Amino acid sequence: MLDQQRVQEMAHAYTAAWNSKSAVAVASHYANDGVIIINNGDPWKGRARVIEMAEGFYADVPDLTLTCDDVRVSGNHAIFVWTFTGHDASSGNPLHIRGWEEWELNDELKVVASRGWFDAQDYAQQAAG
Repeated sequence: MLDQQRVQEMAHAYTAAWNSKSAVAVASHYANDGVIIINNGDPWKGRARVIEMAEGFYADVPDLTLTCDDVRVSGNHAIFVWTFTGHDASSGNPLHIRGWEEWELNDELKVVASRGWFDAQDYAQQAAG
C-alpha cells in the first residue's frame, strides 16, 4: 500500500511539473514504460510519448495552469482530480476544464498507467467561444 501523504506530495510535484511548462518534467513522473490514455483515446506509452502528449497540451493551451483539487489513494492506485485554466491557442478563448486521472503507481511513486478523463465536448465549446 502506498502512503497517502507521499502520494499527495507526488501529486503536487506533478502539478508543479505541468505548471513549469516542461514536458520533460511531466514525463519524469511516469515509469520508463508508463502509459497514459486520455478519454479512451490511443495510448501514449513510454516517457517520449508522454512528452509528446504534454507538448500537445502546451501547444493547444500555451498559458495552461493546472491545480490539484483532490487526491485519493487505495492500494497502489490513486485518483488525481484537477482543473486547468488558460486560453485556447487558436481562438484565444478562455478555458476552465475539470478532469481527473486514475493512476496505477509503482513503489517509487512513478505512474505505471494513467487513464485521464475530461469533458471533450465542453472543452471544444469553450475553445470555440
